[in-house]
Amino acid sequence: MTVRGALNTVPRMRLISVLAALAFFATPAFAQVAPPTAAELARLDRIVRIAPIIDGHNDLPWAIRDDHGNELANVDLNSDTRLLTPPLHTDIPRLRAGRVGGQFWSVYVPASLQGAAATQAVREQIALTRAIIAAYPETFEFAGSAADITRIHRAGRIASMFGMEGGEAINGSLETLREFREAGVLYMTLTHSTTIAWVDSATAAPQHGGLSPFGEEVIREMNRIGMLVDLSHVSADAMRDVLTITRAPVIFSHSSAFAVTPHPRNVPDDVLQLVRRNRGVVMVNFFPAFTSTEVWHWGAERLGEQARLQALNPGNPEAVTTGVAAWVAANPRPQIDAGVIADHIEHIARIAGRGAVGLGADYDGVPFLPVGMEGVDGYAVLFAELMRRGWNDRDLAGLAGGNVLRALREAERVAARSR
Repeated sequence: MTVRGALNTVPRMRLISVLAALAFFATPAFAQVAPPTAAELARLDRIVRIAPIIDGHNDLPWAIRDDHGNELANVDLNSDTRLLTPPLHTDIPRLRAGRVGGQFWSVYVPASLQGAAATQAVREQIALTRAIIAAYPETFEFAGSAADITRIHRAGRIASMFGMEGGEAINGSLETLREFREAGVLYMTLTHSTTIAWVDSATAAPQHGGLSPFGEEVIREMNRIGMLVDLSHVSADAMRDVLTITRAPVIFSHSSAFAVTPHPRNVPDDVLQLVRRNRGVVMVNFFPAFTSTEVWHWGAERLGEQARLQALNPGNPEAVTTGVAAWVAANPRPQIDAGVIADHIEHIARIAGRGAVGLGADYDGVPFLPVGMEGVDGYAVLFAELMRRGWNDRDLAGLAGGNVLRALREAERVAARSR
């Protein structure tokens, strides 16, 4: 979940609906990456038999809760969910077309929820995600370990894991952290769009210079219980603090390269060098506002125009909506395609090594995506682009899911030694 980094007081799907109403889809034409050829698809099929495509972050559970009444009956994942109102990025036919073999489903709750309310909301999100998995047993199966992921993939199903987004939900309690691990949570994103009592966010004012002393305890306990530390959304200083403390590989479940796009959500080169030594994995985000400086700046300018119109039209939201739509029509959003995402992957690979890259698309958590990658069927075009750039099958298998599987196995070994 990402778009609330700058607008964390606005509920996600209401924000996405507003952005759509403001013609967020309006874009100038450009020459996009060619779709994969039959030979490239056949090669990808061979690669995913070696290692499944494992995506680090998909917000479908919150989209169902926030947009579709928290009722599974309202969302048939066997059908084309682009036809829903509002539409979704995820359904089973597109997951199959995308060759997805493993998915970390985000059990996200908004940063505005704190304390016991956040804890309870995560419990509810875990229950909802378990219900999604149970509703489609021919497709999904819960995975609580690296061995489970491999076994489920070999059986032809999609391994389904929980990733918890936002450490506020442990409510300052290591016991609650352990409860979530026992409930099946394999990673925890330490914070989201706000700085909390023990760790700084990338998109809020710092309070701790990274981690507080309790934050250090949290990292040690996550190592002990075999829960991956997820450094997406945390400040660069918090990244450095964690990488100094942790004994297990870390992940970034949905982050990209700061040197390519200097958004505060992205990973600086000095941190990537630490990730190389840590044997961690950066799972690259697809959201154009985080992966294209041009799109990021366009979004900031659009928000500036919206603020200007709100100041000029207090109490008149219709005038603001109309005015922003006119601004977007005159200043269309730039487009990106798989080439930009490949640029981030290649930069991370140059600094941290090809064993340190993965995929964390952020589907159903963002309002728009690269052209040709608008849903969970969009991975093939990215792999085809990297094939054209000379990536070999071994490195592509690592990117697909082999690297994050290796990191999870190593974290499991650290936990086993601790016990």
